[in-house]
Amino acid sequence: MHDLTIALQALVAASILFVWVVRYANIVEEFRHYQLPEWLRDLVGILKSSFALMLLIGIERPTLAVVGGVGIAILMGAAVITHLRVKNPVFKMLPSLTLMAMSAAIALINYRSMAE
Repeated sequence: MHDLTIALQALVAASILFVWVVRYANIVEEFRHYQLPEWLRDLVGILKSSFALMLLIGIERPTLAVVGGVGIAILMGAAVITHLRVKNPVFKMLPSLTLMAMSAAIALINYRSMAE
């Protein structure tokens, strides 16, 4: 189970960092399309990047994995709500839903491992 958790943490962190670094132009366009302010885009980017780094550090320090997992799950929940608000098709919500579920699982697994 520990190896699966490490793989999930690496996958979620890599996904977040890829989207917010390599595909940043798409993020700028999406926030503009959804009529969300630039300051919110910047705040979300800082938070997501910070939580992604916590997931990576959390491989050795489970407390940070819990914080990173919960943080990303909350932000992905907000992304799902935004997709619903603008009436996007379900396939556009799938990445947010998947990352939300994986992040919640990471937080739960790491929280339980800390209690052992």
